Amino acid sequence: MGYFAELLRTRPALPPGLEARLQRLSELAPPPTRNRHRASRYVTVDVETTGLDLKRDRVLSIGAVAVERGAIALGRCFEVVLRQPESSSRDNILVHRIGGQRQLAGVDPAEALVSFLEYVGHAPLVAYRADFDRTMIDRALKETLNTRTQSAWIDLAKLLPALYPSNECRTMDDWLAFMGVRMIARHDALADALATAQMLQVCLYRADTLDMTCPAHLLEMQKAQHWLGKR
Repeated sequence: MGYFAELLRTRPALPPGLEARLQRLSELAPPPTRNRHRASRYVTVDVETTGLDLKRDRVLSIGAVAVERGAIALGRCFEVVLRQPESSSRDNILVHRIGGQRQLAGVDPAEALVSFLEYVGHAPLVAYRADFDRTMIDRALKETLNTRTQSAWIDLAKLLPALYPSNECRTMDDWLAFMGVRMIARHDALADALATAQMLQVCLYRADTLDMTCPAHLLEMQKAQHWLGKR
């Protein structure tokens, strides 16, 4: 909380309403990580961007889905398109299908990002190949609000091989097929976050059978996978 509060003091002033909302976020205590999965809240996340350059491309949209006490909160999903200074290229639009007019008429980036942080509430963030999502979101937060995500990040691409050590799946599509999860739409932030949430449900059940019973256990196993150089 101290880090978040310090950033609030050093960035340019925002409209009073956003300032107050960020202040309330800075006062939130992080959730316990030793509670069992059935008593925990996770948030899966996916972003669509103007490209794949981590230093220059921009976040176009964010989709997020809460998994609360093991259940997907379908009625409380999060999706936002951030207003862009200019629309992305035609080829880029063909990938994510967020048209130029929709990009230019999106939500003010500061409002969109504060709303995202409020939805997350410091819960662990879960993604597949999380480094991309985390880098793009944190860069947008830094440029707009001079802050970053305060949540722990769980990368299913690192965690799944630990849960299924004999499995040869390599891509998200491989894992979706293995788990029997149907993808509603490709290159759609909310659809990808929903598919990730369904994968997470399978992971949490599997983790429980292996005595990995809380968020802290998942984070510890992810760290071990990283140091061991596992896929």
